[in-house]
Amino acid sequence: MNNNKAILLIHCKDKQGIVATVTDFLYRNNGSITKLDQHVDSENDVFFMRVEWDLTGQKPNMAIFVSKMTHCLYDILARDQSNEWNANISIIISNHKEVGLIADKFNIDFYHLPITKENKVEQEKRQLKLLEKYEINLVVLARYMQILTNKITNKYSNRIINIHHSFLPAFPGAKPYHSAFERGVKIIGATSHYVTEDLDEGPIIEQDVAHITHKDSIKDLIRKGKDLEKLVLSRAIRSHLQRETLVYKNKTIVFNR
Repeated sequence: MNNNKAILLIHCKDKQGIVATVTDFLYRNNGSITKLDQHVDSENDVFFMRVEWDLTGQKPNMAIFVSKMTHCLYDILARDQSNEWNANISIIISNHKEVGLIADKFNIDFYHLPITKENKVEQEKRQLKLLEKYEINLVVLARYMQILTNKITNKYSNRIINIHHSFLPAFPGAKPYHSAFERGVKIIGATSHYVTEDLDEGPIIEQDVAHITHKDSIKDLIRKGKDLEKLVLSRAIRSHLQRETLVYKNKTIVFNR
């Protein structure tokens, strides 16, 4: 990924001349356009555009929240080391201290903040202070099994990305793959979305599915589900870091698909 670029995301009432106006402005200010994509929502008469041009920039700072399940965390860290995206993973926050061993291996600052009913408010204040201290631009919930309140979700609107299985609301609870196995499902899936105050109701960025047969055991479902979660979350993170997502009325326009 090229660090020397800037990206502009636009949505407004559709009318003639928008593309010409933007491109002419960039030309007159020595901007060399490298990518341009546009879309018109004809039903609502809304114009969307993403334009990218060469410009020296900075890397955004990312925070990862994670609980016991670390498959998505490992995948993110591996992709980061492979330079798949332009970001600094600044901190890892977990309610389980064992995750600190992973953070140490990758030389990333780690904070253990266990959450209980009694200390949730105070711990969330600590989380916010850490996000401010590290000047975090993006928060990734890499299977973080805690609910964030609106104190965080409002402050980081459209800057918190979550991943979960796509069984909701059919198979809620701690063991959705067990429930799905008992029902004999033929597909499983994963969904990555921006986090809002309404649990799992935020704008969807990325989804995918895998087919299941009668030969698959519960372990197979869990394995395939984890693979999907890693892939779907990584796609969503990349789309966000590439400034390819534009939220409008609880939906996303994802450019360059």
